[in-house]
Amino acid sequence: MRFSGATRGGGDDGGGALKPVGNWSPPACWYEPRTAEQFRDQVERNFESTVNFPGQHSYAKAAVGQFRAKYKDGEYKNYNLKEKDKGNWWVAVRDEDRWMEEAAQKCTKEPFWVENGDTPPVENALTPELLAELAYNRLRLPDTKVSLAPDGTTKVNLPTWAWLDEAEFKPVSVTASVDVPGLDLKATTTARPDALKLDPGTADARTHPASGECAPGGDGSIGAPYKKGRADETPPCGLTYLRSSGKGTFKLQAMITWRISWTGTGNAGPNELPSGTFGADQPVTVEEVQSVNR
Repeated sequence: MRFSGATRGGGDDGGGALKPVGNWSPPACWYEPRTAEQFRDQVERNFESTVNFPGQHSYAKAAVGQFRAKYKDGEYKNYNLKEKDKGNWWVAVRDEDRWMEEAAQKCTKEPFWVENGDTPPVENALTPELLAELAYNRLRLPDTKVSLAPDGTTKVNLPTWAWLDEAEFKPVSVTASVDVPGLDLKATTTARPDALKLDPGTADARTHPASGECAPGGDGSIGAPYKKGRADETPPCGLTYLRSSGKGTFKLQAMITWRISWTGTGNAGPNELPSGTFGADQPVTVEEVQSVNR
């Protein structure tokens, strides 16, 4: 299986992952296909690394030996290489970040052979929809830093405007695909910014609107950039601090809700998946308005 697009992976990616709204979560384990050659190479590598590992326990060596024998010399012959054009092996895979979860222990069936055109006789076998759910888990979203005016330092009782930079907060997509003989599966999952929720970091503040939830406008933008001459207006999205932050700062939390949809092989869609959220804190300094004595 391959992932491409705005994916999370090793290293410092920047951005972050969606947190699904509600109790739904992407699959923690699934079954995916391997060609006969791929399966042979996987089993042989695992066998060699286990039996040649210094100090390896005898029961581990015996276990990989029995597993290898089943597919090489036992129930199956030489990994079904003679039948390689007629089908594929299907193997259980766990999400590497969730392999200790109970949900990841449900894919317990040993590798099995499926003829081309047949449906794997298990739950959680890869389908376009399941690929879309796995792509959901790989989406990498931009850092949630909203644009503010004033930026960084504001004044008590002065409305602070907030908005999302359209150049940065735009739809992002990940495509998951499987391409083995007799099977071509693909799905693309797309996230679009749908709402912005502001938490000022203190009870001594007002949000605009009062709920703190800024919905997108007719053009899809969220909030509006401040323009000169609008200082006394109430922003469509923003906040007003009612006291200073003293020598410190308030932690403004900006949480974006992303609307998720997918398309895939045999399903043009778009089809909906549960929305997700991703947010971050940013410091805001609030100063008292200095009065002038005459």
